[in-house]
Amino acid sequence: MASTIYAVLIADVMESRARADLRSLLGNKLAVISRRHLHRKFIQMPYSVTAGDEFQSITRDLIPAVIQDLRVALRPLSLRIGVGLGGVDGRIRPPVNHLGGEAFQCARQAIESIKTGKLFKFAMLTAFVSRYEHFNKTINLIYGLHDTLALNITERQWETIREFRDTPTLEQTAKRLQLDNSTVSRNLKRGYYWQLQETVKATESLITCTFS
Repeated sequence: MASTIYAVLIADVMESRARADLRSLLGNKLAVISRRHLHRKFIQMPYSVTAGDEFQSITRDLIPAVIQDLRVALRPLSLRIGVGLGGVDGRIRPPVNHLGGEAFQCARQAIESIKTGKLFKFAMLTAFVSRYEHFNKTINLIYGLHDTLALNITERQWETIREFRDTPTLEQTAKRLQLDNSTVSRNLKRGYYWQLQETVKATESLITCTFS
């Protein structure tokens, strides 16, 4: 088994058959996100559409930040995201769907567990699979609670979250959205923005403690 731990992310678009323009919309959005995430060293290679509504990438760390950024940036598309942590066979080079190994097998198990609903008796958008069962149970419970909140965020609240992440002051965000400061603040609170941020911090720490 490879000693280096990678995180493989497999995402698919929910209710994709309802969007005739999905392929072009997804491709255009992923091209922009890939450039940003590569520049910030979030991912090892660009996001690659590996099926009509599915895309993949691979990274070493920062997976919670990647998940959050994808959910915000790809709106109005809603994503299921499976993450597998483990070894990868051979050199890390594109195309990502020609790579294999433990991390890819775990990522496929993760996204299938979301589709089949086998983890919990409530809806999930995110799942992790690794060789460590205790880690899997802990992080999946955290994301289960996180996703319960995320499923109730409105499009207006997602828009406010996206603008606030780009211009992280109430005043700048309010100006760009042509809203007042109190409305921006209310949209962030009702859109669970601060809970989403704490999820990123807590799960990044959990991943670091488990795999370092």
